Amino acid sequence: MTVADRTVEGEAPAGRVDLAVAAVAGISRAHAQRLIGDGRALVDGRTRRASDRLAGGERITVELSAPPDETLAPESIPLVVAYEDDDMLIVDKPAGLVVHPSAGHGSGTLVNALLGRARDRGEPLGSIAGVGRPGIVHRLDKETSGLIVVAKTDAAQASLMRQFGERSVDKEYLALVRGEPPAHRGRVEAPIGRDPRDRQRMAVTAGGRESVTDYEQLASGGGYGLLALHPRTGRTHQIRAHLAYLGLPIAGDLRYGGGEGPGGLRRQFLHAARLGLERPSDSARLRAWCELPADLAASLETAGVRVAPGRLPDGVGAEVAT
Repeated sequence: MTVADRTVEGEAPAGRVDLAVAAVAGISRAHAQRLIGDGRALVDGRTRRASDRLAGGERITVELSAPPDETLAPESIPLVVAYEDDDMLIVDKPAGLVVHPSAGHGSGTLVNALLGRARDRGEPLGSIAGVGRPGIVHRLDKETSGLIVVAKTDAAQASLMRQFGERSVDKEYLALVRGEPPAHRGRVEAPIGRDPRDRQRMAVTAGGRESVTDYEQLASGGGYGLLALHPRTGRTHQIRAHLAYLGLPIAGDLRYGGGEGPGGLRRQFLHAARLGLERPSDSARLRAWCELPADLAASLETAGVRVAPGRLPDGVGAEVAT
């Protein structure tokens, strides 16, 4: 395999085109399918369908970059960084910050902040996720706070997207729910799709996509329970939909039935507190964490939920396994 001018080329293994593109470019199958659909992955110089079959030995060419979107403006928005090296950074995203521009959010997003930071430091951002998502590897809902991974280079972005696609990234969220789960620890295995009664919501539906979330109750009090959640799949609104399905809506989650949270909280008490992944530069295991933001900490105290020492992350930081 050779890499030049942000283009990857290699010999195709036998089988489906999308699997061949993923193998040659070192990316997830879903990412490969997007590139195929955009005409940025070619077989012997021609476009093919993702489901087409290859005999093996064909030449795969994958364009892993995209021209910059000149409509995206760099902005000076402060960011709290839990970890940074030459290839990536991990940001502690505050609630209220949209990850990337979309309808109704053309500015003031994390992407605008990243572009401003890259401009000020003279650094690149990965470009393989598309022109509107420089550096973006995954996303968090607007009102969900916590850790989000950003790639500075195309190679790092491909590595990180592959890890998320292969479900090898360890993710831990903290959520305050109304009620208590049926067991101290458990797993929710229920398919998630668009709610047929409300297209703005996701719900457990018979025709939905496979979705798995593990949970552990850390503490309870005042009719609330604090859960540590480990999503094993990455569906839209997965944790919010799974908890609503259990009859344990997240406090403050007005869309999913959680109602106003303790202390007047009007955003979901959901925080991406910890994650673990392989550092793209050397495959060393990296672990990052960030503490509850002030509004969630105050809401937890108002609810009267007392958590044992050491169960919640302290400060913001990261460490590399040695």
